[in-house]
Amino acid sequence: MQRRSLAASFRDAFKGIGHVFLTQRNAKIQLAVGVATLLLAAGLRVSLGELAVLLFVSAAVLAAEIGNTAVESLVDAFCPDISESARIAKDAAAGAVLMLSLGSVAVGICILGPPLWRLLV
Repeated sequence: MQRRSLAASFRDAFKGIGHVFLTQRNAKIQLAVGVATLLLAAGLRVSLGELAVLLFVSAAVLAAEIGNTAVESLVDAFCPDISESARIAKDAAAGAVLMLSLGSVAVGICILGPPLWRLLV
């Protein structure tokens, strides 16, 4: 078995990420929300630790979306006919992204809510 170079592995990983952001509407939305959240956090001058948490949860949501796209592609390739198992696999992968997204919103509210409230009051 031939070993791939590290550079080839990174190139292919970036191609996969690029494919997701070029083809998946939800990934574009999640990226925009993540960037907006990080810009807002920087503008509110949250602590470095809080910024790191926001960066991590934003990256986690994007990683979950990439995984969801991989699951959907595999299911479509191996189960071209609609089946209950294929539907469950795709729905569960999408549900994982939704759960992580909801958790990241809660984290964002906990971190950004107090400084936003102080600005508004």
